[in-house]
Amino acid sequence: MPSIVRTERSTLRDLAPDGVLPRAVLREHGWDRDAVARQVAADRWAIHGRQTVALHTAPLSPRAQRWRAIWEVGHRVAALDGVTALQASGLRGYADDEVHVSVKHTARLKPLEGIRLHKVIRRVDGELALAGIPRTVPAVAAVRAAHWAVSNRQAALLLVMPVQQRMVTGAQLLDAVRRVPGRNRRAFVNAVARDIADGAQSLGELDFAGLCRARGLPEPTRQAVRRGPRGSVYLDARWDGIGLVVEIDGSQHTWGMAPTDDQFRQNAVVIRGDRVLRMTLMGLRLMPDAFMDQVCVAFHAESR
Repeated sequence: MPSIVRTERSTLRDLAPDGVLPRAVLREHGWDRDAVARQVAADRWAIHGRQTVALHTAPLSPRAQRWRAIWEVGHRVAALDGVTALQASGLRGYADDEVHVSVKHTARLKPLEGIRLHKVIRRVDGELALAGIPRTVPAVAAVRAAHWAVSNRQAALLLVMPVQQRMVTGAQLLDAVRRVPGRNRRAFVNAVARDIADGAQSLGELDFAGLCRARGLPEPTRQAVRRGPRGSVYLDARWDGIGLVVEIDGSQHTWGMAPTDDQFRQNAVVIRGDRVLRMTLMGLRLMPDAFMDQVCVAFHAESR
């Protein structure tokens, strides 16, 4: 049987844009275990697990660490998931030192350094990306990341960031919430996804009225109408007798010209003598007590 011609090291580097290759690919190019060991002994290459070989001795880049996770867990069963899948799909501004990988719950795997293994009951239809490194699509990844988060605040952030960065739509997020089971904070994830998709601006107003009753405050007028420089201004909540206004901003208030329009509206209300408190719907969901403390202080100050 003819021997395999060994591919030159320079050519191997072209095959490994992230600087790493699995042993299986190296064998296909004539680099068996002994040949790899000689490169490692010569301080040219480095081993990063049972399957991963770096064609250099520098620390692995984030992308290389993701490929290592897939190869070490097993490319036939593993997929980047949660935060890591979002990062691989282009999420900006969020750091996580671990690589999150999901496998089916029947897989038997040992813990691996730097890799957080998550067992899922099943793969839902269409959850895997069709190209690139094996990973879940952004909507599924966001929902799983929220279920795996260490706090409600982190969960909410991981749901809202992909929508803000146009990686996923609110409708896609809601669909993923319905299809992807999760063990942790199910009710919270469902509620926040509805908030983000803004099928629930009225829900925020209704929640706020309930919070007022719990604090012994009279229920404010909802969707109060005032005149502004551009016509009618609709206020989320207002106590007419004291001129205190509360605005609860859904995610649509961050899009396009909405922040500027909100500023004009708030300025017009303040100029006419009202005091305005603002809170995002997400903030109301995460920190209701802290916000209601401020509302109570303002209400009692205006009532004197």
